[in-house]
Amino acid sequence: MNLAMIFMGSSGAVGRYIPLEPGPTIWWRCLLAMVLLFVYCKVRGFQLKIPGWKKQQAVIVSGVLFASHLVTYFYALKLSSVAIGMLAVFTYPAMTTLLEPILLKQKIQPHHIGLAGLVLVGVFFLVPGDVDLSDDTFLGLMFGLVSALIYSLRNIMMKKQVESIHGSVLMFWQMLVGVVVVAPALFFSPGLPPVTAIPFLVSLGLITTAIGHTLFLGSFKHFSISTASLLSCIQPVYGILLGMLIFGEYPAWTSVIGGALILSAVVVEARQTMVNSKVTTKG
Repeated sequence: MNLAMIFMGSSGAVGRYIPLEPGPTIWWRCLLAMVLLFVYCKVRGFQLKIPGWKKQQAVIVSGVLFASHLVTYFYALKLSSVAIGMLAVFTYPAMTTLLEPILLKQKIQPHHIGLAGLVLVGVFFLVPGDVDLSDDTFLGLMFGLVSALIYSLRNIMMKKQVESIHGSVLMFWQMLVGVVVVAPALFFSPGLPPVTAIPFLVSLGLITTAIGHTLFLGSFKHFSISTASLLSCIQPVYGILLGMLIFGEYPAWTSVIGGALILSAVVVEARQTMVNSKVTTKG
């Protein structure tokens, strides 16, 4: 999970500073990741066929959701900052704790609600400045919240699929769907991406998407969606650190407080998960 979060956290800094519009960026990202995942699946001998029309439908719909999440997320980064873009998206764990029991007909865990609330308080501190309806920062925040909702729905939909299909296979098909869905954005692109954008695109395709998201999907086998979502709240902390180290974008002091609150939620959830795992093993 932590490796997945480090790799996925790189998307904030890369998405913020890549010299390309969000639509074409996501198309090239999906294309590169799709090729890499196809080669990986073939080398590992994974069966690429998705059995059953219902599973195929679920993978297609989740692929559309994932592509939509990526595009709105990158607009959030472009319009605001690494901190605001990433942390707006990371309201999705709180959304997941409310949506998962409803959509999957599960019992609501009270401690998840409390931890989701703690995460939201942390996000509040991490969003700097005043909210202005005509300001790009506010629009970025809105794009981030929409992206969070879409991502939450996609993860919930994927929960049942990862139990029977390898994460790399699922990501391959989701990238293929993304290539198709985002293709119209190329009509508004000047052509091939500039040379300066290539390292960013390779990083997004290989490190962030092919490796990071595959590891994240694989973690669903070991955690509930709510638990995985709450544990993944450490990702914006990694993303902000990368933004500081690589691009010198330093967050305000309020971001430090918010990051501390988010990390507190992660530590509490991780500890609770370990306790539950030990109890299950003994049982």
